[in-house]
Amino acid sequence: QVQLVESGGGSVQAGGSLRLSCVASGYSNSRKCLGWFRQAPGKDPEGVAYFSILGTIRYSDSVNGRFTISRDNTKNTVALQMTSLKPEDTAMYYCAADDTSCSLDVQTYQYRGQGTQVTVSS
Repeated sequence: QVQLVESGGGSVQAGGSLRLSCVASGYSNSRKCLGWFRQAPGKDPEGVAYFSILGTIRYSDSVNGRFTISRDNTKNTVALQMTSLKPEDTAMYYCAADDTSCSLDVQTYQYRGQGTQVTVSS
């Protein structure tokens, strides 16, 4: 059974930084795509970034230039370094994995974690 466990969320003031981490377990091979998405209260989930096993990286326009995704295939981990945080970044952040494709469309991911809360105050 595949499990994704996030950590690193918390509360920070605008302009601050946070680093989210995700450990994937329950299988032996690296997933084709590891990514992050977020969901704020009352809003649709939004793909934030992904990192394919071939090294392709993509960010949403809303975080491009502020967030950095990284991946360690030997440890089956993916991280999201978030800088210059804004109040509108406040959301539950989820780690996600998929075996067939990479996309910022959250509906395409086969697996997702339980989420970690990020709160940015002004």
